[in-house]
Amino acid sequence: QVQLVESGGGLVQTGGSLRLSCAASGSTFRLYNMGWFRQAPRKERESVATISSSGQTTYYANSVKGRFTISRDNNKNTMYLQMDSLNAEDTAVYYCAADRYITPAQAMDTRYQYTYWGQGTQVTVSS
Repeated sequence: QVQLVESGGGLVQTGGSLRLSCAASGSTFRLYNMGWFRQAPRKERESVATISSSGQTTYYANSVKGRFTISRDNNKNTMYLQMDSLNAEDTAVYYCAADRYITPAQAMDTRYQYTYWGQGTQVTVSS
């Protein structure tokens, strides 16, 4: 089992940047595939980016490709999401999630859901 805590959300202007962090408990962080997901008001939750347990494989939603970068530091039990060139459509609650068995590719499909989730952090982009 793993517990996840997100941080780094906030209010930013269009074109600005934010870096989200997801800190995980436990000594088995390195075994988990992980990802970032978001949910905007009155919208379904969507996959943003996912990363393999080793960090070598990543996937991105088309809407964030080239603007967001997912990474992880297994020595620090932490995953990151660097978000650049933010726009109003990026406004949402961002969640980190983890799973031992669902692959990062599968997790980009909303039919698959990671097992462990954080509480979420709000990102608001103002114009």
